[in-house]
Amino acid sequence: MWILWAILASLTAATVMILTKVGLKNVDSSLAFAIQSVLILAITWTVVITQGNSGNVKNIDQKTWIILILAGVATSLSTLFSYKALSMGPSSMVVTIERTSLVFTLILSVVFLKEKLTWQLIAGAVLILSGAILIALSAENE
Repeated sequence: MWILWAILASLTAATVMILTKVGLKNVDSSLAFAIQSVLILAITWTVVITQGNSGNVKNIDQKTWIILILAGVATSLSTLFSYKALSMGPSSMVVTIERTSLVFTLILSVVFLKEKLTWQLIAGAVLILSGAILIALSAENE
């Protein structure tokens, strides 16, 4: 079932990038993210409340709060950087380079989470980086 959710996340992430690129034509990238963040906040809290999970906030320990806050800061910075890049460059190239985060995630998951590194993961990472380099090089030729 997680694969279905991952595919849905991928499809919606792609939709976000395209809609954001169009929306950034006449709006500052930080303002666009701020507007979208208000909607994100409203939608996610509506889901949490509807699911009946809002009472669980008090059960979160201090270490988890710190980790979630740091992840929230990283999410915000990532999105701000991504929107700024989208406001300046072609979406196909920006998103391709931004998605090399998969390679960084792979490295960090091996180092910090002690996940197993396989030849398939290494080959996939090499292909992702190769594709990003090819796309970046094609940008130079335009």
